[in-house]
Amino acid sequence: MKIQLIAAATVATLALAGCATTSPGYGNSGYNNGYGNNSGYGNNNGYNTGRCADCGIVTRINQVASGRTAPSATGAILGGIVGAVAGHEISDHTGGSKGNQNIAAAAGAVGGALAGNQIQKNVTSDTFDISVRMDDGRTVVVNQRDLGGIRENTYVRVVNGKVILR
Repeated sequence: MKIQLIAAATVATLALAGCATTSPGYGNSGYNNGYGNNSGYGNNNGYNTGRCADCGIVTRINQVASGRTAPSATGAILGGIVGAVAGHEISDHTGGSKGNQNIAAAAGAVGGALAGNQIQKNVTSDTFDISVRMDDGRTVVVNQRDLGGIRENTYVRVVNGKVILR
């Protein structure tokens, strides 16, 4: 009985060993020697080529002037006025006391001034046209305000119309 069990286990082991192959990513020379790098397979037949579909190298960065100008504190002043009025009205309609209305107006003015200043910066600041040569050979040009550390010859990824460092 034991001999039959050992014989069955040996046959099963040999059958499974005959079906085994090396993993595509672990060939003779370490990782990435299988599908995706054309080693011994000729055409890659659509297998992963080891490239990122939305990645590439920055080839050029051009600064684009916005052409818009505004006096230096316009956004902060207008935002402060709108914020003060909104804070006062909200406190008035929610039954706040006169002191609460004044505090709400002051807080609204500060918040509105900060928001207005940032809006003015976004509207009047320059942008950048970033040219990216994608891994598949295409060239993509993306316009954005902030470079975020991106320079020419850096490897980047284009996600939702924005270039980010990879």
